[in-house]
Amino acid sequence: MRYFIGLDNGGTTTKAALFDEKGQEIGICSVSTDALTPKVGFVERDMEDMWDANCRVLKGVLEKTGISPSDIAGVSLSGHGKGLYLWGKDNRPVRNGIISTDNRAYRYPVKWAEDGTQDRAFPLSLQHTLACQPTALLAWIRDNEPENYRNIQYIFECKDYVRFRLTGEARAEVTDYSGSGLMNLRTCSFDRGLLEIYGLEEIWHALPPLVTSTEIAGHVTEEAAGSCGLLPGTPVAAGMFDINACAVASGVTDPDKLCMIAGTWSINEYPREKPVDDGRVQMNSCFALPGYYLIEESSPTSAGNLEWFIQTLLPECKRDLKTQGRSIYEEIDRWVEELPLETFVPVFLPFSMASNVHPNARASFVGANVTHTRAHLVRSVFEGITFCHRMHYERLLATREEPPRVIRLAGGAARASVWAQMFADVMKVPVETVAANETGALGVAIGAAVAAGVYPTLDEAIANMTVISGRYEPNAEASAVYDRKYALYVKTIECLDSLWDEMQAYIEGQS
Repeated sequence: MRYFIGLDNGGTTTKAALFDEKGQEIGICSVSTDALTPKVGFVERDMEDMWDANCRVLKGVLEKTGISPSDIAGVSLSGHGKGLYLWGKDNRPVRNGIISTDNRAYRYPVKWAEDGTQDRAFPLSLQHTLACQPTALLAWIRDNEPENYRNIQYIFECKDYVRFRLTGEARAEVTDYSGSGLMNLRTCSFDRGLLEIYGLEEIWHALPPLVTSTEIAGHVTEEAAGSCGLLPGTPVAAGMFDINACAVASGVTDPDKLCMIAGTWSINEYPREKPVDDGRVQMNSCFALPGYYLIEESSPTSAGNLEWFIQTLLPECKRDLKTQGRSIYEEIDRWVEELPLETFVPVFLPFSMASNVHPNARASFVGANVTHTRAHLVRSVFEGITFCHRMHYERLLATREEPPRVIRLAGGAARASVWAQMFADVMKVPVETVAANETGALGVAIGAAVAAGVYPTLDEAIANMTVISGRYEPNAEASAVYDRKYALYVKTIECLDSLWDEMQAYIEGQS
């Protein structure tokens, strides 16, 4: 039997999952990811600690499963998109990596929208610039850290940096870099003209050669093997942007299906043969399936808010349940399920990391009173995150003639039946979930199986390695209640819009 390891670097966790040729999850090893927040709006990661975490989970999954390194036919990688990981001319990290929830460069997209830069870039990039994209972050480093800017040897996305440490080969995988703002999406290649539009032409030399998702992009080096437990020479496939990996693992390979990922980011996407080039959606990117684009609406506004809520407001509850051998997630699922859905709970805006409505918007509970308990607040969080997905989903619907036949749900919400049902009721479309616990890791393991020649195409690999585990039909009565609640959510956003810039000015005045 041949095995494949999917290595997934998310916003909060680093994971290695080991799969067999049928997509069965043999074992997982994960460690929490430490985020550094030196200033308000800054979210960083120590790149050496990051490499060490990847080595630990690779060693850990081999030890847990007892699978010999000689039986690993391939490794592939997924990671959060956007953000920035820079390798220096001195063969060291230039600075801390910047995570995709970072908001330091929020002024650049605003400025570029006002001065016409965005309008000049869009016909090539087919993307509305985000503060966390390499374009904005590189401009920020150019203007605020000129010595670091001059030291750049390679510009990496998250998983491409890890693959570089595994193989010693600097490569840029197409799906990931297609979300960077640095690529011409009509040609799926880097574009000097885009760099000139953004004033970044000096770093053209730092863009690594492009590779596709299922190509072998290198082999584990002797040095890396000593650190991670894999054998030297183990093939390493190029991998995928995590939104591609989850779509592949979920079997979303045609426009009839739409993928929603409720992780750190709210990802909402579907594949299409042509990009949406009229500006109606936030992002187009290249899909791992040849000949397709991913049409995407996204923001860092999803289940990461639940993690923040648990860590900040329920730490004692989580600790006490753990001592009893129980899960905080099962407990809060029960709280949500026991509250009648007609119950008024505060409107929660899931903007603890960033927002999809205003660059300075903040997380909020609106409408709380003395009758509300922790259970009400947890339901608020579930509903607010789901409503934020719906806002993105409605923008995607505007680009289609018909709604999707089914939504494939991945991420934290997919592991809770009460939350998956909420997604079906709010979106008014059947929702299906995938058997794998780690869909991102499964997606790249599928890619590794293609790269290793076990399956000739992604479609065939998906047919053999993806298993649908659950289906949730929308309930018309529940949908009507959620429509009223969603209207309150939208109205709350509108009412608070004028507040956020004043709040940001106060925050910056304190730093």
